[in-house]
Amino acid sequence: CPSMGCGGETDSDTGMTAVEKLVQGAESGCTNDKDKQIIINCTQLLTRILPYIFEDPDWRGFFWSTVPGAGRGGAHEGDDETARPLAESLLLAIADLLFCPDFTVQSHRKTGPETAEDLHCIDSCEYIWEAGVGFAHSPPHNYIHDLNRTELLKLLLTCFSEAVYLPPTSEGNILNPWVQFFCSTENRHALPLFTSLLNIVCAYDPVGYGFPYNHLLFSDYREPLVEVAAQVLIATLDHDASTSLSPSVDGTTTSTAMDDTEPPGPENLFVNYLSRIHREEDFQFILKGLARLLNNPLLQTYLPNSTKKIQFHQELLVLFWKLCDFNKKFLFYALKSSDVLDILAPILYYLNDARADQSRVGLMHIGVFILLLLSGERNFGVRLNKPYSVRVPMDIPVFTGTHADLLIIVFHKIITSGHQRLQPLFDCLLTIVVNVSPYLKSLSMVAANKLLHLLEAFSTTWFLFTASQNHHLVFFLLEVFNNIIQYQFDGNSNLVYAIIRKRNVFHQLANLPTDPAAIQKALQKKKKSTEPISRTNSQEGVSMEGSRPAAPAEPGTLKTSLIATPGIDKLTEKSQVSEDGTLSPVDQGQDQAASPAEDHPVTLANDTESSSGGDVIAASSCRTFWEAIPRNPERRRKPSSLSSASQWTPSPDWVISWKSKLPLQTIMRLLQVLVPQVEKICIDKGLTDESEILKFLQHGTLVGLLPVPHPILIRKYQANSGTAMWFRTYMWGVIYLRNVDPPIWYDTDVKLFEIQRV
Repeated sequence: CPSMGCGGETDSDTGMTAVEKLVQGAESGCTNDKDKQIIINCTQLLTRILPYIFEDPDWRGFFWSTVPGAGRGGAHEGDDETARPLAESLLLAIADLLFCPDFTVQSHRKTGPETAEDLHCIDSCEYIWEAGVGFAHSPPHNYIHDLNRTELLKLLLTCFSEAVYLPPTSEGNILNPWVQFFCSTENRHALPLFTSLLNIVCAYDPVGYGFPYNHLLFSDYREPLVEVAAQVLIATLDHDASTSLSPSVDGTTTSTAMDDTEPPGPENLFVNYLSRIHREEDFQFILKGLARLLNNPLLQTYLPNSTKKIQFHQELLVLFWKLCDFNKKFLFYALKSSDVLDILAPILYYLNDARADQSRVGLMHIGVFILLLLSGERNFGVRLNKPYSVRVPMDIPVFTGTHADLLIIVFHKIITSGHQRLQPLFDCLLTIVVNVSPYLKSLSMVAANKLLHLLEAFSTTWFLFTASQNHHLVFFLLEVFNNIIQYQFDGNSNLVYAIIRKRNVFHQLANLPTDPAAIQKALQKKKKSTEPISRTNSQEGVSMEGSRPAAPAEPGTLKTSLIATPGIDKLTEKSQVSEDGTLSPVDQGQDQAASPAEDHPVTLANDTESSSGGDVIAASSCRTFWEAIPRNPERRRKPSSLSSASQWTPSPDWVISWKSKLPLQTIMRLLQVLVPQVEKICIDKGLTDESEILKFLQHGTLVGLLPVPHPILIRKYQANSGTAMWFRTYMWGVIYLRNVDPPIWYDTDVKLFEIQRV
């Protein structure tokens, strides 16, 4: 289109003029109201036109062309050798203006005839926006400053958004030049700005003074600032940890945060600063702040809509992920006390609430990834034993128990009544349960029944024979049962009782047919039967009072596409827990013997990692599973397309190869010992009451009767370029959708993801 080139030129001329005005404003310190208004107008103008320049490949490099006269050393001799690219001038001007006295920060000088403070001489560390990490003084709130900061940060975010006009690549470590420059030593405000953004987010309290409906009576100028601050912060932290050489990332350093003897961390200063935070009071401030904000949408009040509900929980989850991924000391601090449960509860709430909503599949993934990361640490499993008493209304059965019960019940709900695009997460969900299972002291009867119901669903012959990887789910569940029986038998009479009641499931697995005729018969049976497992099998029970069912997305809801995530074998690395609690990597030979669940690398992740959608598991397995699990009749949708994996057919050799490795010995021994005893008690005493049998099991013991305990295997999250790219597309998708009204990127030709309507 010929007008495009012309429009590009017009936009670029306007952009150049606007950048010059911002640079002049930063030079002069915008001392009067007219200058301030010009700065705001130019900021808003650039926020609007930058996306149109970025979407045109011919003009994308425009901002990295040099401007004669803008010397790197601040010289104005017009020497092209020292000329600065326009992008650098713009970014440095924004950074200066974010610490401009009487414009974005409180002036420290007394009013009088003295000259204005020189922006190039002030120490911006004295002007950090909010108390918190590394800064004790909380400046007075000024809503004009908040509004001006918000506009400048929106422009900064727009500068960073050049990334959305580039298609996703398999290389996660492609650097964003805007972020790279802004977070480099060229930006003298990097440290105070990083601290300001982090503190302004973590110090925010949306409830304010706490009296009802206060958010309807007063404008909150802080919330838009906090929201865009969180978005800018996560955009600056978009860094592939798998390529990082930062010493802090492995959690082994014990020196002070800014010790010169440490090897240099990442060149991105924001990532560097984040990885070097180390004081406990700073960790507490961050963790409490994030927990307060994540729990805000869950707040229950007697007066409907009387407290403000924030909407930027997805940005907060990305920020929490970055903190745990880049700063292992923060991760260990979070797991040291029960405070991590204040993060867990809202994550489980969001997972449960979003399970039927196709537009929130990214939220489901980030929540599960965070729990996978946490579950790789022993302390997380130990913390889950804390009783769950906070009764947030959730669409799950009423239960009395621990946070572990809550986790299992929510995971069961996701698997049995989520939408079909969540199937790729099943491996992750069960890996989390496997990782925590050796530490779970006492499961409730509700949670125990849920685990057995999943085993029942996953171990039907036609489900096992329909896709090459379905048997992995059975291996995970058997590993969970083995861990609990071997390491936590004493407190888990509910689970032992549930296993005894469902013993036929284990016998059927042990006697799984392997001949061609039986395999074909099982597959034929699948075609005839649509709902072989009834809702009563899962002991559904009454949902919590005040809860509402998880709803699908409203038709027309905007969503952004996501790239496929790597399979669980690429997402995690196996480690063995030794007697002193330390982890040692598992070598490949030992790995195959100890955990056959993943010894059969058929086609799951590899075939589909390059696919554009999020549906990683073969459509055929998807279809059978949704027939297998009881579902709401109005949502019995099936995937329309079959993947290449659907051409796969099970063979007797294939079944034998994994059936021989099913870890059933421990459970069979338990049944062999306990079933006759339970049956004898029932006959002798005429018992029909569950509680009496449970009492007997509580006092029973299997010491010396079980096989030698197997070593505990933990699958720890492993950073890789595949997940780095997934996080980039997810993060920018969230930021894009959170800025549709008023629009920043809407209706421009973004390439990083597709915008779709549900």
